[in-house]
Amino acid sequence: MTDSFPVLATAVAGTGPGLLLAHGATGSIEGNFAPVLPALAAAHTVVAPDYPGSGATPVADAPLDLDGLADAVVDSAVRHGVERFAVLGFSLGTLVAVRAAVRHPERVTALVLTAGFARPDARLLGLIPAWRAAEPPALHPHLDMIPSLDVTADLAEVDVPTLVVATTADTLVPPAGSRALAAGIRGARYTEIDSDHVVMVERPQDWLSPVLDFLGSLAEADQEDGVRR
Repeated sequence: MTDSFPVLATAVAGTGPGLLLAHGATGSIEGNFAPVLPALAAAHTVVAPDYPGSGATPVADAPLDLDGLADAVVDSAVRHGVERFAVLGFSLGTLVAVRAAVRHPERVTALVLTAGFARPDARLLGLIPAWRAAEPPALHPHLDMIPSLDVTADLAEVDVPTLVVATTADTLVPPAGSRALAAGIRGARYTEIDSDHVVMVERPQDWLSPVLDFLGSLAEADQEDGVRR
């Protein structure tokens, strides 16, 4: 973790396989995931860190960068004794998740990528000035990092089971972003939900169904491997 990043304020809930959450830009764990946290924690140890400037995490001393943010999110799990985990990323968090899988392959066991993108398109870049003006200064670093983001080259290096969930009525990040993620990650599963951007809030049950099915299939595969061994 880079020295400019504070230790992330992190909540931990549930028991079972590790599941690390990565929220969206200017969001928070509470704002992005509150409706689905109980269902996720029913069968997983959910590690839920807030980025610098979100929730109870202080603002970082320097501009945010993707490597540092991915390292800080991973560190939040390790600090709480969760050594290996799936990473569930939303929006900006999909890039955090992908970079975490590439930088920490010994820890990341799977990815769930919702309403994401590999790099920002022109439309998203055009929305940033008005978005920035509407947010408090503590959250501006989230938006300031977006123009430089690009995990296109990382996708071929992802070597864990991956589920990509596209939001087809998304007014912020078009589903083409999710399709690019799915196309670039070998063996990725892909599904669509007719929802605007924050699908976990807008259509929580529709989102939970494929996500829990996917995570459950990983647990079953692990059990079968254990029996065979």
